[in-house]
Formats: sequence, C-alpha cells, structure tokens
Amino acid sequence: MKPLRIEYCGEWHTTQPGTDFSIGRESDLTIDDNPYLHRTFLRLSEEFGMWWLSNVGTLLSATVSDTTGTVQAWLAPGAKLPIVFQTMHVMFSAGSTTYDFTIHAEEDYFNTSVSASSDAGTTTILPVTLTSSQRLLVVALAEGVLRQTVPGRGAIPSSADAAARLGWNMTTFNRKLDNVCEKLDKLGVDGLRGGRGKLATNRRGRLVEYAVAIRLVSADDLALLDAPTAC
Repeated sequence: MKPLRIEYCGEWHTTQPGTDFSIGRESDLTIDDNPYLHRTFLRLSEEFGMWWLSNVGTLLSATVSDTTGTVQAWLAPGAKLPIVFQTMHVMFSAGSTTYDFTIHAEEDYFNTSVSASSDAGTTTILPVTLTSSQRLLVVALAEGVLRQTVPGRGAIPSSADAAARLGWNMTTFNRKLDNVCEKLDKLGVDGLRGGRGKLATNRRGRLVEYAVAIRLVSADDLALLDAPTAC
C-alpha cells in the first residue's frame, strides 16, 4: 500500500501503511480546538488492500467529493468509504465553522469527468438549478469557504448576518432558505431535513458543504454579492 498525503491549511501530512491516521480535535491531524468537533472524528485506515475513510464520531457528518464535484457522498456517523480517486475533498461543519481538507492518493481506481454545455465551454450541467435569489443566498452562506485559497476553515454566517449581507429581511431570507433546502431534499440530498418533515437545525452548514462540493457555487460567484440585486 502506498501512503496518502493530506493537505490542510497549507500543511501536508502523510499516512503510513499499516497504521491508522486520525483526524479531529486531538488527533494525528489536529483540525482545531473547536469544542463542537470530536476528539477523533475521521479515520484513515487500510482494509481489503485499500485505504478507507471512516466516520468514527457520533454526531457530525462529512461531505466527500471527487475533484470534479460529480461524485459526492455524505459520510454519516459509523459510515466508511474507500479512497478510490487520486484527489478527494472532505468538508464538514462543527458549530458555525466549516472545515475542509484534501486527500491525495497515488492509486486512481476510478476517473470522473464533468459534462459541460456552453458556447464558451464553461457552464457545467448540474443536478439542480437555482433562481438568481437562491444562488445569492447560497453564495452569502458559503462566502467564508469560497474565499479560501487552500483547504482549511471558513466561518458560516448566522442567518441574521447573511440576510444583512444581502440586504434582505429575515422573513425573506428564511423563506428562500426553506425553498432551497426543500428543493435539494426532494432531489435526495441528505442532511437538510430533520425528522417528521422538520428542517434540520444545522442545514446551513450542510447546504454549504453540498453546494461547494458539487460546484453548485464557486469563487466566481462572489462578485454577485456586490452587484445590485432585488429579492
């Protein structure tokens, strides 16, 4: 087995074959001293001749995607998945902060590609479309993550702060957040709803993770926040 390399906040860590590698608040890769983060949240280990990423926490979940954003998985507590791409992005939220790091592997079991349809060749065919105001809402929530230049950490604003950033009142913001979460939930996106039809309390973090992971929004969309808009 060849080792993996993990990039986080501009620093690199290397796994050693035959040895587990932990990620969390007090682990081989110490993410942060955030009290909402498990001491050991994720673990990289060998099994069946492959590296696996396991969620060994009890409360938090992680969003994992390939480099193109066309393959995305939600890693809930107790779940694990094999490292099958040369580059895999991992995002998760703890409290009001979203973290992300990148796993680099030498083996590449699968390749993915993005389908595009545009005269300029820049528009990606995505599994969901957003209205202009819905896109603004997602960009406002994901701004702290999208402004990162290397994998690391980004703050997710409160609903009140995001509404103020957009110049919306709270009623408008909450209604549009409900609409976006319901739209994605109907498409099968996990983590945006709680039990018995109730919206999940940490839906802002999950929404940001999903939108960034599948390239639903990108750093190019940040310019929208400074453009005159109407809700």
